[in-house]
Amino acid sequence: MAKTTSKAPGRALEGVRVLITAGPTHEAIDPVRYIANASSGKMGYAIARACRDAGARVVLVSGPVAIPAPEGVELVRVVSAADMLEACEEAFPAVDAAILAAAVADFTPAHPKDRKIKKDEGGLAFVELKETADILETLSLEKGARVVVGFAAETNDLIPHAEEKLREKGCDLIVANDVSRADSTFGSDTDKVTFVAPDGVVALPLLGKDEVAERLVARLARLLAESPRE
Repeated sequence: MAKTTSKAPGRALEGVRVLITAGPTHEAIDPVRYIANASSGKMGYAIARACRDAGARVVLVSGPVAIPAPEGVELVRVVSAADMLEACEEAFPAVDAAILAAAVADFTPAHPKDRKIKKDEGGLAFVELKETADILETLSLEKGARVVVGFAAETNDLIPHAEEKLREKGCDLIVANDVSRADSTFGSDTDKVTFVAPDGVVALPLLGKDEVAERLVARLARLLAESPRE
Protein backbone atom coordinates (compact mmCIF):
# COMPACT_ATOMS: atom_id res chain seq x y z
CA MET A 1 0.00 0.00 0.00
CA ALA A 2 1.07 3.60 -0.55
CA LYS A 3 2.77 5.34 2.35
CA THR A 4 1.31 8.54 3.75
CA THR A 5 3.65 11.43 2.91
CA SER A 6 3.38 15.18 2.51
CA LYS A 7 1.79 16.07 -0.81
CA ALA A 8 2.43 18.93 -3.20
CA PRO A 9 -0.44 21.42 -3.50
CA GLY A 10 -3.11 19.98 -5.76
CA ARG A 11 -1.56 16.49 -5.61
CA ALA A 12 -3.28 15.21 -2.48
CA LEU A 13 -3.48 11.64 -3.81
CA GLU A 14 0.07 11.36 -5.15
CA GLY A 15 1.01 7.67 -5.26
CA VAL A 16 -2.42 6.50 -4.07
CA ARG A 17 -4.21 3.77 -6.01
CA VAL A 18 -7.97 4.23 -6.35
CA LEU A 19 -10.68 1.95 -7.72
CA ILE A 20 -13.75 3.82 -9.03
CA THR A 21 -17.00 2.43 -10.39
CA ALA A 22 -19.29 4.41 -12.67
CA GLY A 23 -22.43 4.22 -14.75
CA PRO A 24 -25.30 1.75 -14.75
CA THR A 25 -25.31 -2.00 -15.19
CA HIS A 26 -27.43 -3.76 -17.80
CA GLU A 27 -29.11 -6.98 -16.69
CA ALA A 28 -30.11 -9.12 -19.67
CA ILE A 29 -33.68 -10.37 -20.08
CA ASP A 30 -32.84 -11.76 -23.52
CA PRO A 31 -30.23 -10.80 -26.16
CA VAL A 32 -32.04 -7.55 -27.05
CA ARG A 33 -33.67 -6.44 -23.77
CA TYR A 34 -32.30 -5.58 -20.36
CA ILE A 35 -33.09 -3.99 -17.00
CA ALA A 36 -31.15 -0.83 -16.15
CA ASN A 37 -31.49 2.65 -14.69
CA ALA A 38 -30.90 6.17 -15.93
CA SER A 39 -27.32 6.61 -14.66
CA SER A 40 -25.17 8.49 -17.17
CA GLY A 41 -21.80 7.79 -15.55
CA LYS A 42 -21.01 11.52 -15.37
CA MET A 43 -20.33 11.54 -11.63
CA GLY A 44 -18.07 8.51 -11.62
CA TYR A 45 -16.11 9.80 -14.60
CA ALA A 46 -15.73 13.21 -12.93
CA ILE A 47 -14.37 11.47 -9.83
CA ALA A 48 -11.91 9.50 -11.96
CA ARG A 49 -10.61 12.73 -13.52
CA ALA A 50 -10.35 14.46 -10.16
CA CYS A 51 -8.45 11.55 -8.61
CA ARG A 52 -6.13 11.41 -11.62
CA ASP A 53 -5.48 15.15 -11.41
CA ALA A 54 -4.72 14.78 -7.69
CA GLY A 55 -1.96 12.29 -8.52
CA ALA A 56 -3.75 8.98 -8.04
CA ARG A 57 -3.40 5.91 -10.19
CA VAL A 58 -6.98 5.15 -11.16
CA VAL A 59 -8.76 1.96 -12.17
CA LEU A 60 -12.18 2.92 -13.55
CA VAL A 61 -14.68 0.08 -13.79
CA SER A 62 -17.46 1.41 -15.99
CA GLY A 63 -20.84 0.11 -16.98
CA PRO A 64 -22.27 1.02 -20.41
CA VAL A 65 -22.13 4.81 -20.89
CA ALA A 66 -22.02 7.23 -23.82
CA ILE A 67 -19.23 9.51 -22.58
CA PRO A 68 -15.52 9.34 -23.45
CA ALA A 69 -13.11 7.67 -21.08
CA PRO A 70 -10.81 10.01 -19.13
CA GLU A 71 -7.23 9.99 -20.35
CA GLY A 72 -4.59 8.59 -18.05
CA VAL A 73 -6.76 6.05 -16.21
CA GLU A 74 -7.06 2.30 -16.55
CA LEU A 75 -10.53 1.65 -17.95
CA VAL A 76 -12.30 -1.68 -17.45
CA ARG A 77 -15.60 -1.90 -19.31
CA VAL A 78 -18.31 -4.17 -17.92
CA VAL A 79 -21.99 -4.76 -18.59
CA SER A 80 -23.75 -6.55 -15.74
CA ALA A 81 -23.61 -6.32 -11.97
CA ALA A 82 -21.86 -9.69 -11.89
CA ASP A 83 -19.25 -8.40 -14.35
CA MET A 84 -18.70 -5.31 -12.21
CA LEU A 85 -18.28 -7.32 -9.02
CA GLU A 86 -15.73 -9.58 -10.70
CA ALA A 87 -13.72 -6.61 -12.01
CA CYS A 88 -13.82 -4.88 -8.61
CA GLU A 89 -12.69 -7.97 -6.73
CA GLU A 90 -9.81 -8.37 -9.17
CA ALA A 91 -8.65 -4.76 -8.76
CA PHE A 92 -9.40 -4.23 -5.05
CA PRO A 93 -6.38 -6.03 -3.49
CA ALA A 94 -3.97 -3.65 -5.23
CA VAL A 95 -5.62 -0.32 -4.33
CA ASP A 96 -5.68 1.97 -1.30
CA ALA A 97 -9.26 3.17 -1.72
CA ALA A 98 -12.46 2.42 -3.60
CA ILE A 99 -15.14 4.93 -4.58
CA LEU A 100 -18.25 3.05 -5.69
CA ALA A 101 -20.25 5.63 -7.64
CA ALA A 102 -21.91 3.20 -10.07
CA ALA A 103 -25.68 2.80 -9.93
CA VAL A 104 -25.65 -0.99 -9.90
CA ALA A 105 -28.97 -2.68 -10.66
CA ASP A 106 -30.51 -4.14 -7.51
CA PHE A 107 -32.17 -6.96 -9.43
CA THR A 108 -31.34 -9.15 -12.41
CA PRO A 109 -33.49 -11.63 -14.35
CA ALA A 110 -33.27 -15.04 -12.74
CA HIS A 111 -33.54 -16.89 -16.05
CA PRO A 112 -32.31 -14.75 -18.97
CA LYS A 113 -33.18 -16.18 -22.35
CA ASP A 114 -30.59 -16.96 -25.01
CA ARG A 115 -32.92 -15.84 -27.81
CA LYS A 116 -35.38 -12.97 -28.27
CA ILE A 117 -38.69 -13.49 -26.48
CA LYS A 118 -41.58 -13.30 -28.97
CA LYS A 119 -45.00 -11.81 -28.27
CA ASP A 120 -46.71 -15.03 -29.30
CA GLU A 121 -44.70 -16.85 -26.63
CA GLY A 122 -46.27 -14.80 -23.86
CA GLY A 123 -44.09 -11.71 -24.20
CA LEU A 124 -42.77 -10.09 -21.04
CA ALA A 125 -45.84 -10.32 -18.85
CA PHE A 126 -43.68 -11.87 -16.14
CA VAL A 127 -39.92 -11.72 -15.55
CA GLU A 128 -38.65 -13.49 -12.44
CA LEU A 129 -35.97 -11.42 -10.71
CA LYS A 130 -33.28 -12.12 -8.16
CA GLU A 131 -31.10 -9.74 -6.16
CA THR A 132 -27.67 -8.85 -7.49
CA ALA A 133 -24.56 -9.10 -5.34
CA ASP A 134 -23.91 -6.05 -3.14
CA ILE A 135 -20.56 -4.71 -4.33
CA LEU A 136 -20.30 -2.05 -1.61
CA GLU A 137 -20.94 -4.56 1.16
CA THR A 138 -18.58 -7.12 -0.38
CA LEU A 139 -15.64 -4.72 -0.63
CA SER A 140 -16.34 -3.17 2.78
CA LEU A 141 -16.11 -6.60 4.39
CA GLU A 142 -12.73 -7.11 2.70
CA LYS A 143 -11.36 -3.59 3.12
CA GLY A 144 -8.95 -3.93 6.01
CA ALA A 145 -6.99 -0.65 6.07
CA ARG A 146 -8.43 0.48 2.76
CA VAL A 147 -10.92 3.35 2.53
CA VAL A 148 -14.25 2.52 0.91
CA VAL A 149 -16.74 5.19 -0.18
CA GLY A 150 -20.27 4.37 -1.30
CA PHE A 151 -23.05 6.36 -2.93
CA ALA A 152 -26.75 6.48 -2.04
CA ALA A 153 -29.23 7.74 -4.63
CA GLU A 154 -32.49 8.38 -2.79
CA THR A 155 -35.87 9.98 -3.55
CA ASN A 156 -36.95 10.48 0.08
CA ASP A 157 -35.56 10.46 3.63
CA LEU A 158 -32.08 11.07 2.23
CA ILE A 159 -30.04 11.27 5.43
CA PRO A 160 -31.76 8.47 7.40
CA HIS A 161 -31.39 6.11 4.43
CA ALA A 162 -27.74 7.09 3.95
CA GLU A 163 -26.97 6.63 7.66
CA GLU A 164 -28.62 3.21 7.58
CA LYS A 165 -26.58 2.25 4.52
CA LEU A 166 -23.37 3.41 6.20
CA ARG A 167 -24.06 1.23 9.24
CA GLU A 168 -25.19 -1.82 7.30
CA LYS A 169 -22.42 -1.85 4.70
CA GLY A 170 -19.53 -0.92 7.00
CA CYS A 171 -17.91 1.57 4.64
CA ASP A 172 -16.10 4.79 5.61
CA LEU A 173 -18.29 7.37 3.87
CA ILE A 174 -21.58 7.60 1.99
CA VAL A 175 -22.18 10.30 -0.61
CA ALA A 176 -25.94 10.81 -0.47
CA ASN A 177 -27.69 12.29 -3.48
CA ASP A 178 -31.37 13.30 -3.65
CA VAL A 179 -32.24 12.17 -7.17
CA SER A 180 -35.81 13.46 -6.83
CA ARG A 181 -34.39 16.94 -7.57
CA ALA A 182 -34.21 17.91 -11.25
CA ASP A 183 -30.83 19.55 -10.61
CA SER A 184 -29.38 16.50 -8.83
CA THR A 185 -30.69 13.49 -10.69
CA PHE A 186 -29.18 10.99 -13.10
CA GLY A 187 -27.75 12.76 -16.14
CA SER A 188 -27.78 16.25 -14.63
CA ASP A 189 -24.66 18.42 -14.71
CA THR A 190 -25.00 19.40 -11.04
CA ASP A 191 -25.51 17.54 -7.77
CA LYS A 192 -26.68 18.43 -4.27
CA VAL A 193 -24.94 15.84 -2.13
CA THR A 194 -24.31 15.21 1.53
CA PHE A 195 -21.29 13.43 2.98
CA VAL A 196 -22.48 10.99 5.65
CA ALA A 197 -19.76 9.53 7.87
CA PRO A 198 -19.54 7.96 11.33
CA ASP A 199 -18.30 11.28 12.72
CA GLY A 200 -21.05 13.44 11.24
CA VAL A 201 -22.97 14.78 8.27
CA VAL A 202 -21.77 17.52 5.91
CA ALA A 203 -24.23 18.95 3.36
CA LEU A 204 -22.64 20.52 0.29
CA PRO A 205 -24.28 23.30 -1.74
CA LEU A 206 -25.49 22.64 -5.26
CA LEU A 207 -22.32 22.15 -7.30
CA GLY A 208 -21.21 21.01 -10.71
CA LYS A 209 -20.18 17.37 -10.80
CA ASP A 210 -16.51 18.29 -11.23
CA GLU A 211 -16.70 20.42 -8.08
CA VAL A 212 -18.40 17.61 -6.17
CA ALA A 213 -15.59 15.31 -7.31
CA GLU A 214 -12.95 17.76 -6.09
CA ARG A 215 -14.63 17.99 -2.67
CA LEU A 216 -14.73 14.20 -2.51
CA VAL A 217 -11.04 13.94 -3.38
CA ALA A 218 -10.22 16.30 -0.52
CA ARG A 219 -12.34 14.21 1.85
CA LEU A 220 -10.70 11.00 0.63
CA ALA A 221 -7.23 12.47 1.20
CA ARG A 222 -8.18 13.21 4.82
CA LEU A 223 -9.56 9.71 5.32
CA LEU A 224 -6.36 8.19 3.95
CA ALA A 225 -4.26 10.42 6.20
CA GLU A 226 -6.24 9.22 9.21
CA SER A 227 -5.69 5.59 8.20
CA PRO A 228 -2.02 5.44 7.05
CA ARG A 229 -1.16 2.89 4.42
CA GLU A 230 1.50 0.31 5.09
